[in-house]
Amino acid sequence: MLLAFDIGNTNIHLGLWQQGTWRLSWRARTVSDKMPDEYGVLVRNFLSSADVGYEAITGVVIGSVVPPLTLSFYELVTRYFRVEPVIVSGKLDIGIPIEIDQPEQAGADRLANAAAVVALHGGGPAIVVDFGTATNFDVVSAGHAYIGGAIAPGIGAAHDGLVSRAARLHKIDLEPPPDAIGRNTIHAMQSGIVLGYLGLVEGLITRLKASLAAEKIQVIGTGGLASLFIQHTPLIDKVAPELTLDGLRVIYEYRQRRTG
Repeated sequence: MLLAFDIGNTNIHLGLWQQGTWRLSWRARTVSDKMPDEYGVLVRNFLSSADVGYEAITGVVIGSVVPPLTLSFYELVTRYFRVEPVIVSGKLDIGIPIEIDQPEQAGADRLANAAAVVALHGGGPAIVVDFGTATNFDVVSAGHAYIGGAIAPGIGAAHDGLVSRAARLHKIDLEPPPDAIGRNTIHAMQSGIVLGYLGLVEGLITRLKASLAAEKIQVIGTGGLASLFIQHTPLIDKVAPELTLDGLRVIYEYRQRRTG
């Protein structure tokens, strides 16, 4: 069995891969100052829900954008599972070219998304829109290389920033308003935040497509809020909820084949 960790700034996504499927997929809140043993308890509970013990795990792959937790999870894995994890980074051969100025700066999640597109979704040219703490636009070329993209503040960060700086504005449900013209404060905020953010997403997709200058470019949504946006734009072709985990798995399997 393969255990995958997608460690983001807001959530940690755990996946248990067995016999061609994600047997279990779980999310936990990211707490960067937790000790390895504290996360060990969380992982033990995760595995227990599938009646799986530490000894059943034969491989581990880690994709992390939180450096302190990269070290914590490395220690956790080597101590409890007694295996050497694959840690995804721009310094690692991941099976596809990384054609950006400073590959070592590429986020593990972005590399995993690109690897998943190439291996499982027909390759490039393609754009992945990953709705997380940040909204990442990850671009795969027609030659199946990761070539960069764009990083925007996530809609949650935009929402929090507005509420924290405006004394009379409060948290709202992140859903489209009945009309673009908000006739009360809640609907006005929903128009500005949700429809405004949709405009950001569509605008960047349009500009990225223009830069790729290809006839057919697929756009894939992933991340927690992808399902919200795909309902309201024709520019996202499909949603792949486990895309990042799939990419981590693809990279792990490539590394296993390469090292024998």
